[in-house]
Amino acid sequence: MGITSYIIATACLAILVNYVVKLLQLMRKRQRDEIGLKDFPGPKAHWLYGNLHQMVDITKILPLINEWTTKYGGMLRIKIGPFLTALRFAAPDSLKKILATADPKDSFSYGFIRAWIGDGLLLSKGKKWFRNRRLLTPAFHFDILKPYMEVFSNSSQIMVNKWKGMIKNGNNSLDMFEHVSLHTLDSILKCAFGYESNCQLEGNRNPYIQCVYTITQLVTKRFRFLPYHNDIIYYLSPQGFQSRKAINFAHDFTKGVIKKRKQVLENKGAENGDGGKRRYLDFLDMLLQTKDEDGNGLTDQEIQDEVDTFMFEGHDTTASGISWFLYNLARHPEIQERCRQEVIDLIGDREHFTWDDMSKLPYLTMCLKESMRLHPPVPNTSRRTINPIEFPDGRIVPADTWVGIGIYAVHHNPAVWEDPETYDPERFNLDTAEKRPPHAFIPFSAGPRNCIGQHFAMSEMKICAGNVLRNFKLEVDNTKPVVPVPELILRSKGGLWLNITPL
Repeated sequence: MGITSYIIATACLAILVNYVVKLLQLMRKRQRDEIGLKDFPGPKAHWLYGNLHQMVDITKILPLINEWTTKYGGMLRIKIGPFLTALRFAAPDSLKKILATADPKDSFSYGFIRAWIGDGLLLSKGKKWFRNRRLLTPAFHFDILKPYMEVFSNSSQIMVNKWKGMIKNGNNSLDMFEHVSLHTLDSILKCAFGYESNCQLEGNRNPYIQCVYTITQLVTKRFRFLPYHNDIIYYLSPQGFQSRKAINFAHDFTKGVIKKRKQVLENKGAENGDGGKRRYLDFLDMLLQTKDEDGNGLTDQEIQDEVDTFMFEGHDTTASGISWFLYNLARHPEIQERCRQEVIDLIGDREHFTWDDMSKLPYLTMCLKESMRLHPPVPNTSRRTINPIEFPDGRIVPADTWVGIGIYAVHHNPAVWEDPETYDPERFNLDTAEKRPPHAFIPFSAGPRNCIGQHFAMSEMKICAGNVLRNFKLEVDNTKPVVPVPELILRSKGGLWLNITPL
């Protein structure tokens, strides 16, 4: 046997042994789950597919989950293939117990994005998560967020002006996701590291913008194609190669920005980090300056992971929230008009929204919250339990259990919400909201691992929607059906199209 053949044979044997070990681990885990989760009801599972064959059509997943929630209650068991079992929670009381912990994200669901965002706040756990959460919290303090209101206003105005130009050219039917996603990307690039991308006008022609879009699209495709769940198969596939190429470019870009900013800060200080043009501290400034109680800051790798995490969490999620909000306003003209009048009465002829304005839009805020209930930007999330969790009825979730947090499901749970499929902003008036369980409405999750940037996101959504409302009338384009699909975020199959008319 030649040396080449020997190397190939050894590699094949190593791969085979690795697969056998993993198979034995999965079989052992399946046996533990069958015993530990037997008290939780769920739909009948196929011996090979589990319940996956019932979820092949992505357009039918959300109605199916709602059906299961109604049939089996707020705690149910779902099988993923022949080995994996997940518990899914969609009742406020059970979610309160689950979300009270700081248990980490589940590696199966979130492992596909680790290559991009690394061990940032979303995926880190234990002592590292506690330390970095504490270090990053000041970056989202109100005093830091206040100057971002001008960034959001300017960015949304670029989108408004672009729409006016498109209407003049005879195009008034627009896909909200396409345009709003570029707006939120523009905003977050400026807020993350002061980067002027001009992406709203250039589209994805900018190389960094292009790679961000590529990564997010490939992650979604990988999640939906079971063979690509295997790291080796995905690594050898054309999509795996494309993903690595895009991720490497994104990492090189952020590394370059961090290196350049560190050099500038050493010479000029944070306030003048871009030659005096920028009038606010961006996320990168805060990451470079933060120190723990021992005087230690974040490493370059930690900074890169947090910047990439910020880009991932704050781009498409906010775009989804805004797009569905505009859609729900388009469906209800009388509610749209009332929101518009509230914005006009407050802003008048002012060019920019301010931080103080955010608390003076009560009706628009109610409407936005109801939109996030009906169409939550993140329909699902998951955890991996560290310790057993016991419920009042005596049932126990064992340690090392994959726990699904059904945000969409609890928001549509008829045991929690009366007539849950109806858009009704009055659900969020103070009197009604106070009577509901706290965990009935969790668009930003809840507990110690809730969304650290929720005030950032709420402000951006209000400002973008407010700027659109004072410039356009919105109507649903009935020629293009709206079909919600739960990808990484809640999208609509084929886009979310509205007819817009200048006021």
